[in-house]
Amino acid sequence: MDKKITPQTLKGFRDFLPIEAMKRQYAVNIIRKTFELYGFEPLETPAIEYLEVFTGNIGEDEKLFYKFEDTGGRKVALRYDQTVPTCRLIAQYPDKITMPFKRYQIQTVWRAEKPQKGRYREFLQCDADIFGVDDRASDGETIALTIEIFKNLGFKKPIAIINDRALYKDIPYKAIVAIDKLEKIGEEGVIAELIRKDYSPDDAKKLLKQVSSSQPNEDLKRIFKFLDDYGMKENYQFKPTLARSFSYSTGTIWEIVAEGFDSGSLAGCERFDSLVSRFGNQNIPAVGFAVGFDRTVLAMEELGLFPDIKTASKVLVTVFEKDLLDKSQKLTQILRKNKINTDLYSDPNIKLDKQLKYANKKGIPFVIIIGPEEVSKNVIKLKDMRTGEQEELTVEELVKQFNI
Repeated sequence: MDKKITPQTLKGFRDFLPIEAMKRQYAVNIIRKTFELYGFEPLETPAIEYLEVFTGNIGEDEKLFYKFEDTGGRKVALRYDQTVPTCRLIAQYPDKITMPFKRYQIQTVWRAEKPQKGRYREFLQCDADIFGVDDRASDGETIALTIEIFKNLGFKKPIAIINDRALYKDIPYKAIVAIDKLEKIGEEGVIAELIRKDYSPDDAKKLLKQVSSSQPNEDLKRIFKFLDDYGMKENYQFKPTLARSFSYSTGTIWEIVAEGFDSGSLAGCERFDSLVSRFGNQNIPAVGFAVGFDRTVLAMEELGLFPDIKTASKVLVTVFEKDLLDKSQKLTQILRKNKINTDLYSDPNIKLDKQLKYANKKGIPFVIIIGPEEVSKNVIKLKDMRTGEQEELTVEELVKQFNI
């Protein structure tokens, strides 16, 4: 007898059952609509890239690459993020890109890191970037977009925590990486890490104090005014210790946090003016962000921001008996042609009471019954599963009622 395979997923990877998948789809649809509301267009890139696309562009986290040799002996990696592949694409197709290039991307990325709350090895990212604009108005526009996404998702007061990597101009990258962990490990933890990176205790304390006392530069002041003019004065804060550990960050950096959710930021964002030039001779300024989708869904769950999502089906058409299956099919097609999400019960051998239980279990709000009596009167019976009320309607009345 063949050995049974244990049904399980790899650590850091997940299945999404229908209810979970519908909630994710609900959030993705809002994010996509907000991207497009701001004039951004969709883009997709491959799941696997040449390893060299990512090497040297990420920073200390290169140890998290899912990398391997393919069957042709090529060194490749699963998509670590979406910004770097987009820069590769712009350099590869310069004649097909219209500047300013405002793109959004909603795809899966992979990172071989330790799984924790809201952090996985395979996860969805929702990115948006503006390429080809050096003016800080583009930074303000993308920050405003980030804030509006979280407002549209239902967060009462999303806050953009903003800084500028230019304020770290004379600070080595190894120190920036340590300071970026301030929220996670505190001042003592950052100082201890700086000491491990060859700073003396006094120098580590002075460096952290120097960073903490920084003031907004002219670029940040312009961005703040831009956001004020958009009516978002209450939705941003300057934070001089925000660092962002990506090595390609060159200017404005920001993250989104939400009141009532303490498990980290919900979006990571930066200006990255030098990244496209690593793939060719083009010097193209850029700014953008990635929504941490899984952590955002977790925050929405904790804060009760999802509507009561049970099913996409608005109505179940039952099959009273085998001989009336064609009647149920005909009505189902009429409803679907009128853009009404309709589930036809798939087994004509099952009794009506079990079909009603199916509708209840799935959370389908309405059930249609077409028995011999309804056929003779040329009507259907509509049952509201929430109230138990029933009414007889013509097909025309039914369609009109659902399309109101």
